Amino acid sequence: MSKTLAVNAGSSSLKWQLYEMPEEKVIAKGLIERIGLNDSITTVKYAGEKEERVLDIPNHTEAVRILLDDLKRFNIVKEFTEITGIGHRVVAGGELFKKSTLLSPKVIQQIEDLSPMAPLHNPAHVACMRAFDKVLPDATGVAVFDTAFHATMPEKAFRYPVPNKYYDEFQVRKYGAHGTSHQYVSQEAAKLLNKPLEETKIITCHIGNGASITAVDGGKSVDTSMGFTPLGGIMMGTRSGDLDPSVFPYLMAHDPSLKTSQDVVDMLNKESGLAGISEISSDMRDIRDGRKAGNPKAVLAFEMYCDRIQKYIGQYLAVLNGADAIVFTAGIGENAEYMREAVLDGLTWFGIELDHEKNANHVEGEISTPESRVKVFVIPTDEELMIARDVEALK
Repeated sequence: MSKTLAVNAGSSSLKWQLYEMPEEKVIAKGLIERIGLNDSITTVKYAGEKEERVLDIPNHTEAVRILLDDLKRFNIVKEFTEITGIGHRVVAGGELFKKSTLLSPKVIQQIEDLSPMAPLHNPAHVACMRAFDKVLPDATGVAVFDTAFHATMPEKAFRYPVPNKYYDEFQVRKYGAHGTSHQYVSQEAAKLLNKPLEETKIITCHIGNGASITAVDGGKSVDTSMGFTPLGGIMMGTRSGDLDPSVFPYLMAHDPSLKTSQDVVDMLNKESGLAGISEISSDMRDIRDGRKAGNPKAVLAFEMYCDRIQKYIGQYLAVLNGADAIVFTAGIGENAEYMREAVLDGLTWFGIELDHEKNANHVEGEISTPESRVKVFVIPTDEELMIARDVEALK
């Protein structure tokens, strides 16, 4: 029996789970939120107990220190040497990393060099890797890449229609994201369908503050909505998703606050999406409340959001030439029944029939009617378990 720590660092968060492996038993789990703000929140769940504290956590290095301190404080581990493996979720692996990889100083530097492809995430991953390595140098470190699952996309799907030199020299192409989540829920959907994974066609919708949709054919990603960076694809909490690239020079010419192309990218990453249209919040729950109150900007933000999801599902029904199932997962996908209803009620032409009672009651598993030509599932994602499995495989 060994202990494996699965680490999922976001731009301002650090989610973790400690497992007994290979039994896949969760020993403890925790979440550190609002890193970099004065009122950071740290939560630990262990042995049926839950503790929540508000602390000042300025960066991910300090978040790792607090996480490790909590492991000792709760007596979850007596010695850090009990932890024999640490798996890190990494958003961007580029062309360099197409499968989970053992960490080394060289690999960590390469991940840091890929930060332009995931500027909100890769720096956080690297900070955590280095912080853990100082305290647990003998633990097997593994990078588990969000982009790896999408390495099976055919060239016709991942290439952009720009001159070849930009791919050949600069690797400009679609990489996708959330691959660990898409892989997990597609495997779980195949079980619910009672079909071999290799015989399934599944559209997976990972809808959180960041969101992406993937066409999965026979257990392999064949297309996905996010692109060169996690900015592409559907409309998100603060991200615009797809738009005409000509917007860049136009905005720079007309808005004096946008002095560089990076200023435009930052605006599209941090000030757009639900937040930019609603002018209320990036949180779907706030959009829901604004919509109920009749706020026209909240109504428009919600309609645009659902419209983009519908379009990608329709696109991937064509890519797959039909589908066995559509899966909703992640924070919004699992919990916002009103979003699922709005999206699916616009897809009835495809023979998709939502069971509105199951949907409203937040049922996990199937939420479509028995007559629905395409099954619809709500499946909670488990990226941490997938990370732990990859660590176990590489030890």
